[in-house]
Order: sequence, then structure tokens, then C-alpha cells
Amino acid sequence: MHTLTANDAKRNFGELLLSAQREPVKISKNGKDAVVVMSIKDYEELEAMKTDYLRHCFNSAKQDLAQGSVVDGEDFLNAL
Repeated sequence: MHTLTANDAKRNFGELLLSAQREPVKISKNGKDAVVVMSIKDYEELEAMKTDYLRHCFNSAKQDLAQGSVVDGEDFLNAL
């Protein structure tokens, strides 16, 4: 992943937009990573993966409940 400083990103905004269409671009400010700029396609794919994962977790939890495979929350926390 290519990294730019915030000042470079500001000075070369058009280039940043073109680069982000090919791959995510990391922007740093004051020597620390601040944000990642990515194409809308990559963003939508990432959001879809998150949604699919949450759907999978929810369906797994429903199956566990249906099978009676549950753990008391207080017992679980006490075991930690």
C-alpha cells in the first residue's frame, strides 16, 4: 500500500484519486497513519464482507440457541 503525507495528498489530490482507484492509499499526518483512501468499489466490497460476516455470526447464534447450546453470560464472565 502506497503512503502519502497529508501535505502531499493535498498538493496532489488528483493523483491521489487516481492512485486510490488502483489500490488503497494510506495518508499519514505528523508521522502517524491517519486514514486510508480507497475506491468506492473496494469500500462497497469491504462493507459487503462485514455484512456477510455479521449475518453468519447471527445465523450461527440462532442455530446454537435452537440446539440449546448456550452459556450463561455471568458464568462466562466469571470464568474469564
